[in-house]
Amino acid sequence: MHVKKDDTVMVITGKDKGKKGRVIASFPKDNRVLVEGINMVKKHAKPSQTNPQGGIVNQEAPIHVSNVMPIDPKTGNPTRVGYKVLDSGKKVRVGKSGEQLDK
Repeated sequence: MHVKKDDTVMVITGKDKGKKGRVIASFPKDNRVLVEGINMVKKHAKPSQTNPQGGIVNQEAPIHVSNVMPIDPKTGNPTRVGYKVLDSGKKVRVGKSGEQLDK
């Protein structure tokens, strides 16, 4: 997948188009990511220890990975992802500007 946990991404299509957020979790088997503040859904929750009142809770739902693009650290715009092998043999993700996306 071209995005990982803690990446800053922009949604490029759908109801939240143009919004930015941080990837909370990624699900490679399903090709989906969970982005902070994006694709909010209402969930009916039964009363529990953590939520004694119960009721309707807002939470993020997974979004397909093809609908998000990582933000280039150099330009601040969404970028396509390429891969480069360093001299040490490590494979890293790079943006269009040549800036590394991996720390």
